[in-house]
Amino acid sequence: MRSLAQTRDRLLGVVGLLAACLAAGTAGYHFIEGWSLWDSLYMTVITVATVGYGEVHPLSHAGRAFTMLLILGGIGLFTYGFSTIAAIVVEGELSEAFRRRRMEKVIKQLSGHYVVCGAGHTGGVICAELLKTGRPFVVVDLGAQTLAKLGERLGAEFPFVLGDGTDDEVLRRAGVERAAGVFAVLSNDQDNAFVVLSAKGLNPQARVLACQKSLGVRDKLLRSGADGVVDPEFIGGLRLASEMIRPVTVGFLDSMLREKGEHVRFDEVPVPSDSPFVGKPVGEIKGAEGGGPLLVALVPAGSDRYEINPSSQRPVRAGDRLVMIGETEALRTLRARVARS
Repeated sequence: MRSLAQTRDRLLGVVGLLAACLAAGTAGYHFIEGWSLWDSLYMTVITVATVGYGEVHPLSHAGRAFTMLLILGGIGLFTYGFSTIAAIVVEGELSEAFRRRRMEKVIKQLSGHYVVCGAGHTGGVICAELLKTGRPFVVVDLGAQTLAKLGERLGAEFPFVLGDGTDDEVLRRAGVERAAGVFAVLSNDQDNAFVVLSAKGLNPQARVLACQKSLGVRDKLLRSGADGVVDPEFIGGLRLASEMIRPVTVGFLDSMLREKGEHVRFDEVPVPSDSPFVGKPVGEIKGAEGGGPLLVALVPAGSDRYEINPSSQRPVRAGDRLVMIGETEALRTLRARVARS
């Protein structure tokens, strides 16, 4: 996949060759035959264009020899130039290059987004969830075909960077320095560890999660700077056990993820210090009467302890994190209300 700069360089190369051919022909006739520059340029154009016009002035033997060389070389250069331009237009290379330029501008405007390093199966599941819940993201992957397949799976366009997620420059192009989080879901633990190290080095405030591919590497990934490590095999085992012993509960959670129409999710709503809800009772946002997101639990500021189904009279404090369940659009609206100062 060519970038706009590469396509531009190809076009400039073609233009340069054609200009050099015209300049060489003009100079040849000017010095060999002593013609004016205008006559020399005209003779060069009608010669390489093979339009069949007569000679501007009678040619000497040296002039005719030069004309034969110009015909052989010039026609070859012009044929190559026009075929290159036609290929760029017909193959859609130019439109693709402009599309990539527009995408780069979109990425540069993103802030607080998520960078997904790896467009495989796990990365695709992450992107689908981010898309359903309205979170902006950028995908980084080395394979153009892998990115194209991901686009087909998602059924939507998304910003991406074609490159190695372990490379600092590639992460910068994905806007990692402005990102809220990074997912390291490449095909092996070593690459994921490098993604973690690079992402944390470029943006220490970003939350970085890594996918564990092998047993015994969890601690190493955490030491490399990951804020969390997920083992798909472990999660899969727990899911199978839960499916067997508590099918109704698992079915409820499954329905939230698989529902095609409304997207119902558990979500976290942080309470900033300037929120209008600070000091007010939790009951004002609890949603127990229906019709809105429901407060399931509350994590007090500066704590990791969960208060399950907190009392409606409990005051909301700055820094609290509210664990809610509801439709994604309603959750977005509530998050905006809580954050509005």
